[in-house]
Amino acid sequence: VELTEAERITVSMGGTAPPTPPPGGIAGTGIAALVQVSAHREAPAPPPETWGAYQKKSDENTGVIAMIDLLIKDLDKELTEAEVEEKEAQADYETMMEESKEKRATDSKALSQKESTKADTEGQLQTLKDEKRAAKKELMAVEKYLSSLHAECDWLVRYYDVRKEARAGDIDSIQKAKAILSGADYSLVQVKAHSHTLLHKGSA
Repeated sequence: VELTEAERITVSMGGTAPPTPPPGGIAGTGIAALVQVSAHREAPAPPPETWGAYQKKSDENTGVIAMIDLLIKDLDKELTEAEVEEKEAQADYETMMEESKEKRATDSKALSQKESTKADTEGQLQTLKDEKRAAKKELMAVEKYLSSLHAECDWLVRYYDVRKEARAGDIDSIQKAKAILSGADYSLVQVKAHSHTLLHKGSA
């Protein structure tokens, strides 16, 4: 029984051939009718089935070729899909690299700006520290001056009455001294006048 092309491909790829139908004829021998023995003796022997065997071999080769063509088509399809996937992967990789490059540039610029801002902030911080230190010294000087003023004020308040009495005594002493000096000047004037009178009388 000859196989169809699909069955030959299945058998060539390791599949199982369909079951062979049972032989017909008389008693299952495949003989359709009995012929006379003399007729068999007089009839020539049939030629060998070489063409049939060759035809079967050709069919098998055709099945193998079809299978190879099918494999080639599958391989071409896989190669085409792999090529498309590779191109897509390459495009994705290039896009990712470009985005990474831009991100690195952006991050580098941002880092430079942050470093510059940090340097400016540190400079301002140092300036503020110096100003704070100077202000602290000035505050200490002012506090020291206020402390001295406070001590002086405390001394003035504490000895106000004593100084007041001393000032009053000084004023009184000055007034008395002035009065004494005023009296001495008057006495001196009188002495001079009396001397002048005597001198005038003597000359007369």
